[in-house]
Amino acid sequence: MAQPPQREPDYEGDDELVTGEAVALDLRPASFVLRAAGTMIDFAVMIVLIIGLLYLLSIPAIGLTIDEAAFQAVTIALLVVVTIAVPTAVETLSHGKSLGKLAVGARIVRDDGGAIGFRHAFIRALTGFLEIFMTLGGFAALVALLNSRSKRLGDLLAGTYSQNERVPAIVEPIFIVPPELLDWARTADVARMPDRLSRRISQFLKQATVLLPEARARVATDLANEAAQFVSALPPGHPEAFLVAITAIRRDREFAALQLERQRMHQLEPVLGGLPHRFPDRS
Repeated sequence: MAQPPQREPDYEGDDELVTGEAVALDLRPASFVLRAAGTMIDFAVMIVLIIGLLYLLSIPAIGLTIDEAAFQAVTIALLVVVTIAVPTAVETLSHGKSLGKLAVGARIVRDDGGAIGFRHAFIRALTGFLEIFMTLGGFAALVALLNSRSKRLGDLLAGTYSQNERVPAIVEPIFIVPPELLDWARTADVARMPDRLSRRISQFLKQATVLLPEARARVATDLANEAAQFVSALPPGHPEAFLVAITAIRRDREFAALQLERQRMHQLEPVLGGLPHRFPDRS
């Protein structure tokens, strides 16, 4: 009987990057507010830089040596350098950083998560002159609001987006055996529990605080009933406390086994790494 063709798995969400090994990476793009704040900082820096350079050109000691036509040419060249050349150089040399992006904790990266190059930075700076300076950011904001990664037109053309690098650290909870189950934990047998079930229990305990009370109690009861088949001397008590105790017991016993194995290997190290009897050391 012919097997139906297998369908490729769907990876939903634009925040996931799937590598060649089919591993989904959770890369968080910067929000519209963060992008707007970083752009305003960069815009303000460029305006101050342009005003400062124009002020230097207007100083009589310098201005007397430049006629009106040359002054206009220098002004145009100055605008091109500050609005296109400088952002291109900064993003290329810093691999997607700028003063505004550094302040908000963002970085411009390629759509595949890699560092940008000169081509990406130049396309972004060239289109940025139109959508940021010519329209005071209005066109960039309109385009960014129409896609999930808050991309402006320059990002769409260059194949880049702004990645948020200031992701809060994930604090792993530490589970301990509940006090009412300490006596039971000394003699409980949990060695037969499958690793897959143990991972499901750990995942539930990590996410239990964000579940609704009804769903939390239902899932805890189902997992406790499933785990009871592999635990001897079942204790009385709340299902979730039973799951916490199982997780803590397995962790402590596996850690103790690893420590014992490391201690034994340390004791055998002179024998395993030593030379045979009367064999000269030629090193």
